Amino acid sequence: MSESAAMSSLITRTAPRPSSAATDTLTMIACCARMTSRDVDALLMAVLLPVMMMVLFVYLFGGAIQTGGDYVTYVAPGVLMLCTAWGAAQTGVSVANDMNGGIIDRFRSMDVGGAALLSGHVGASVVKNLISTVVVLAVAFLIGFRPHADLAGWLGASGILLMFILAISWLSAVFGLIAKSSEVASNFAFFMMFMPYVSSAFVPIHTLPSWLQAVARNQPATPIIESLRGLLLDRPVGNHPWVALAWCAGILVVSAIIAGVLFQRRAD
Repeated sequence: MSESAAMSSLITRTAPRPSSAATDTLTMIACCARMTSRDVDALLMAVLLPVMMMVLFVYLFGGAIQTGGDYVTYVAPGVLMLCTAWGAAQTGVSVANDMNGGIIDRFRSMDVGGAALLSGHVGASVVKNLISTVVVLAVAFLIGFRPHADLAGWLGASGILLMFILAISWLSAVFGLIAKSSEVASNFAFFMMFMPYVSSAFVPIHTLPSWLQAVARNQPATPIIESLRGLLLDRPVGNHPWVALAWCAGILVVSAIIAGVLFQRRAD
C-alpha cells in the first residue's frame, strides 16, 4: 500500500463526521505521526546523522579547536540545533508526497481543510523531533556533556527549540507545496543541515573569515545556538533568546500564511 493510500485509510478509520477544525487537526497529527513511525529509514537518519556529526567533531576535530573548555560542552547545543533543523526540514517531503500523490482530493471529499492537513504534518514533525532531540542529548551526556541549567533554563531552552521546530516545519511545508516531487522537496533539508556551519555552532565566530563573521552574527542559527548554550550551561545569554524567538516567530507566521495560500492554489 502506498503512503498516500495508507494515510487515507488511517484518517477514514479515525476521523468521525461531522468534525470541527480542531478535531481534524488532532486526527491529522495522529495519522501523520503514525505514518512517520513507519518510515524507519527517515527516523534513523534524523537521529544518527546529528549523533555522527557530534562524535565526528568531538573526537576528530575537538582537540584542534580551542573554545576555552571541553569541546563537547561547546558543540552539543549546536548539534541539538542541527538535529532539529534536519528533522523539521523533512516535513516538506511528507507534504510533497501528499500533494503529488492524489490524496488531497480524498481529503477534500471528506471535508478535511488545508490547515488541518498541514498542521498534521507539522505536529508529527514536532513529535519526531522531540524524540530525536532526547536521543541526541542522551548521547551527548555519554560523551561528556554536562549542563548546569536549573528548571527555568531547561524550560527556556526547550521553548526555543520548540519554536524553532515549528518555524522550520512550516517553512519546509512551503517548499513541499512548491516542489513537484518529494525528491525536490528533500533538497531543503540539505540546506538546513549546512546552515549551522556558518554560525557559532562548531567554532567561535571570531575565528571565521571577516566577511563570514557578519553573516554568522546576523542569521537565525547563531542566536538560537547561543541561547541554548547560555541556558543549558547557566551562563549569561544577553538578548540572544529574544532575537532567537523573534526570528522563529517571524519565520513561523510568514511561512504559515504562505503555506495556506499555496495549498489553496494547489488544491483548487
